[in-house]
Amino acid sequence: MAPGLRVLPETAAPSFEKENHLIPQAGILRGFFLCKEPPFLFADCSTGYIPDFNTKETDVKKSVLAVTALVATFTVQSAGAKTLEDVLKEKGVISEADYKEVTKVKPIDYKPGKGFSLTSTDEKFKLTLGGRLQARYTLTDTDNSAKTTPSNKFEVRRMKFWMNGYAYTKDLTYLLQVDFVNGGSSKLLEHAYLNYRLIDEVQLLAGQTKVPFGRQWLNSSGSQQFVDRSTASDTFRPGYDIGGKLHGDIAKGLATYEFGVYGGAGQSTTRATGGDVSANAIAARVTVNPFGKLGTSEGDLDNSKKPLLSLGANYYGNTLKKTGATALETNNITLAGTSGWLGKGISTFSSGEKIDINTWGVDAAFKWHGFSAQGEYLSGQADGKTSNKMLRAEGFYAQAGYCIIPKTLETAIRYSYVDPNRDSVNDLKTDVQGAISYYFDKHNLKLQGDVTDTHDQSKGGADDMIYRLQAQVIF
Repeated sequence: MAPGLRVLPETAAPSFEKENHLIPQAGILRGFFLCKEPPFLFADCSTGYIPDFNTKETDVKKSVLAVTALVATFTVQSAGAKTLEDVLKEKGVISEADYKEVTKVKPIDYKPGKGFSLTSTDEKFKLTLGGRLQARYTLTDTDNSAKTTPSNKFEVRRMKFWMNGYAYTKDLTYLLQVDFVNGGSSKLLEHAYLNYRLIDEVQLLAGQTKVPFGRQWLNSSGSQQFVDRSTASDTFRPGYDIGGKLHGDIAKGLATYEFGVYGGAGQSTTRATGGDVSANAIAARVTVNPFGKLGTSEGDLDNSKKPLLSLGANYYGNTLKKTGATALETNNITLAGTSGWLGKGISTFSSGEKIDINTWGVDAAFKWHGFSAQGEYLSGQADGKTSNKMLRAEGFYAQAGYCIIPKTLETAIRYSYVDPNRDSVNDLKTDVQGAISYYFDKHNLKLQGDVTDTHDQSKGGADDMIYRLQAQVIF
């Protein structure tokens, strides 16, 4: 920031009058005083003098600063995405300390994609309310109508509402999230947890949240490159569960770790009488980000100026009891449900026996200049403790995308492979997909469409075509 410039609180901003031009008390700069409302005039607050930009009385340095701020103001008005303070900080007109002073937490605030925030005057409490709506159309053109029923469907795929914030200290944060599409079922409640930050490297979480297994699963369904996640990810993910987790970011995100112990029964569910009430599930995940932290959000919508790479590995273990001919003690663990690899192979095991479950996965993601790519390899093994029978499954996906128009128009391709039983034949499922997305405001407001050629050997080798179109808004 130029010498002599510092942030002046709005209540202390003076009014100046020169040649019948009144400057309202709405500026933010001292040394140069800027009106936020037209006319966009400037005052040298150290002297109380308002320079006339049409005279020689204004020196070159002040003129450059004033014009910079003026241009910044019009930039903010036209773009609508950045505040004046953001632009002035980017141009070096105000310092980081000045920026923090100007952008102090407001009692009531709104940020696109984040929601409406209420903050106490002492800044010890904050509550943010937000939501996400996905409206989808799906057309399924089947190759064999005897195996798959053709469909033509409109639906609200997700309607989520969340409350998050902090209480007593900014280190104690919370999140409550529900999906009204699942109203009336145990899957209504998704997230409900408290998180306490000791330091960035050591944080403790307690409650219900996503089990840390799989890059694509941990990425929000609202930040996908395609209309939805891959079949491989859906087949192997554990889903949500209740428990505790130790996690943290090391060296500002160059590495991350997560280790959790969970009830093992899944979303909003506890171990039922007759189940394996002595068992728990564990999950662990680590990532290495050599060029800086890379989140899970898909697509390079920030048009990264430097290459970003993330390498990850994870493990999930659990023990579930088979309580019926085709049922486990819970199907709220996604991989144990009807679409999961264990749920599909449940007939392998004897009724009443306990089944040890072990799953592993590795993944990688890369972004640079609008190009993005990622993939995962996933493997699972289940062992019956009584029958000594074993079920093995594996799957993977790989996808890549490129923003044809930076931050706005993107195309992507994906291949997904799932073998739910490696010791069986004619049960492979593969998907070949293509997608196009138009981003009005990144993932906050977007329109996506994708086409899938799905080949399923379990349905006689049928090749079905699935066409999807989805609109999303996050508010």
